[in-house]
Amino acid sequence: MIAQLAFRYLLYRPWRSAMLLFGYGLGVGVMIVLLAIGEALLTQARDEKLVGGGAITVLPEGLDVEVMKTGGVGGLYFSIDRARFVYRQLLAAPRLAGEVAAVAPQIEGKLLYLHSSGSEYAVRAGGEIPSRTKAVSSELPLTSGTWEDDAGDRRWISPAPRELYSEIDRFHETPTEVARPESWAEWHYFNVLSTDRRRWAYISLIIGGDVPDGAWGGQVLISVRDEGAGTRKFRANVRSQDIVYSTTSPDLVMGASSVSLESDGRYVLRVRAREERGSATLTADLVVTPAMRAYFPGATLAECQVDDGGCEFTSGYAVAALRAKARGTLCISGECEEFLDAQAYHDHNWGVWRGVTWEWGASRAGEFTFLYGRVDHRPALEDARLGVEHPLILYLVDSLGFRALFRPKRIAYEGRRRIAVDGRIVEVPTHAVIADARGGDTLRITIDIEDAIATDTRRPLLDRGDQSSTSALSTPYFIQMKGVARLTGRVGGKPVTGEGTGFFETYR
Repeated sequence: MIAQLAFRYLLYRPWRSAMLLFGYGLGVGVMIVLLAIGEALLTQARDEKLVGGGAITVLPEGLDVEVMKTGGVGGLYFSIDRARFVYRQLLAAPRLAGEVAAVAPQIEGKLLYLHSSGSEYAVRAGGEIPSRTKAVSSELPLTSGTWEDDAGDRRWISPAPRELYSEIDRFHETPTEVARPESWAEWHYFNVLSTDRRRWAYISLIIGGDVPDGAWGGQVLISVRDEGAGTRKFRANVRSQDIVYSTTSPDLVMGASSVSLESDGRYVLRVRAREERGSATLTADLVVTPAMRAYFPGATLAECQVDDGGCEFTSGYAVAALRAKARGTLCISGECEEFLDAQAYHDHNWGVWRGVTWEWGASRAGEFTFLYGRVDHRPALEDARLGVEHPLILYLVDSLGFRALFRPKRIAYEGRRRIAVDGRIVEVPTHAVIADARGGDTLRITIDIEDAIATDTRRPLLDRGDQSSTSALSTPYFIQMKGVARLTGRVGGKPVTGEGTGFFETYR
């Protein structure tokens, strides 16, 4: 009877009936949605991975949150690379102190294997820093005991200067998978510039070969340049038994020369060498003090992926002192020059350097300091002939630390200057331009080359660290340049500009 009445009313008032049915359906749909949202909120409230304080969660790029929560296979290998750098120089940096009250690094749901009494168990593990977790009101209630930062937590969030530089600036041993262990090399590099900008020195302390179990040794190499008056090169060969290196710090002893890192972060550099084509001796005693937060944390530019001794190329690079000052003396046969708060720089390189070239530069530009570079191995050189471009990395810092990262496609060299190298004429550039735009950020750097020297890399064990007697490069001349860099652009909505002196490298 009721169904018959409803059907007849539908025929009698079809539009009114349709509106009533639509309203009823809409109401039911809203109710279903509200119930679903309530259930989702209740589920999330019980989810330990979503319980916590803070207003923003930072996750690895490309990570599906559901994959992270459910622990799927695709979520096992996600991580935030250089997490310490992200914490110290980005999220918890002084630059964001007005906007960010606290940052809490956390590891959640990592797969570990527990070995006990001959058995292996798969476990899920997490990690937090107690003080940081408390700062975002995300700590769990304790049933007993205490939960405080230990020494490892302190080193992670706020390392002492020696701890920070030892973390990024340390020695490595030749990987077993390298195809040609004799081509492995690693070195400390320093440069220092006089106050009048007319004299400077490149200082390299290199170890190379099959370190530590095969044939290996070292060299101390110094190039002292007086603009417009020539270059003097000094060298000291050092046997492996006279070398002491550290895989946990920058400390290095090479015969009478050494590098040591003090507790306050200062590098004490002591160098002794003899002139390559003469009888003069060089002694340098310098203390290099890095500017706070002006460092590049290090990057593995290429990593060996095989374990059968077939790895052709691997390379790594870190800059402990992108902006620094040096005090001390550099003496040649008793004639000394004193440096007082002179402009200085220090980096650390390691890897296989046979058949490798690079573009590199580091310069001050007013309150800013920038670093750019690219390493080209033979496959990359083949790509270049095919028109495939590998962009540079351009890294910008100021007094508050990391400022921006750019990826310019190329460095455009202009002009020609002719210089003599071992009786041959080599043409080097007089000007260079680097430009890039990333979103709303833009940067343009022009470099006027004031001076350049060249080295034929086909000679053995030179500044580039190649132990091969012939590198078979199509561009065998290693060019070291000094010049004035001018920087303009816009970063983070603010204009940036500056000018200063730097050093630059390329191949011809």
